[in-house]
Amino acid sequence: VQLQASGGGLVQPRESLRLSCAVSGFALDDIAIGWFRQAPGKEREGVLCASPRDGKLYYSDAVKGRFTISRDNAKNTMYLQMNSLKPEDTAIYYCAAKSSVRYSSSWDDYPYWGQGTLVTVSS
Repeated sequence: VQLQASGGGLVQPRESLRLSCAVSGFALDDIAIGWFRQAPGKEREGVLCASPRDGKLYYSDAVKGRFTISRDNAKNTMYLQMNSLKPEDTAIYYCAAKSSVRYSSSWDDYPYWGQGTLVTVSS
C-alpha cells in the first residue's frame, strides 16, 4: 500500500483547505483511513478516522463540526476538508491506512503512512 498526501499550505484563520490522500495497492472499501496530525512539541493525534466501506467515522473533539471526509472512488483518493481553520490546527498532517476495514483512532494501529503535508494557519 502506498499513500500520497498533498494539499497543505499557509492559510489565514477561518479559511478552508482540502487535503488529499491518494491510495494505491488497496481499494478504499478494503481499508480504514486515518488522518493524523502532529504539531511541534506535541504528540501525534487522530483527527478523523474512517471506515469507507460502512461510513463509520471518528472525529476528535477539536475538529468536530469543522472537518469532514469525502472520497473519489475513480481516483481511489480520500479527502480531508478543513473549514474554519484555527492557528491551533497548525501541524503536519498525515494520512494512514490499515488493511482491516475497522477504523482506529490510535496512530499505532496503522502500518501504512503517507509522507505528511504541512498546514500552517496564521494571520
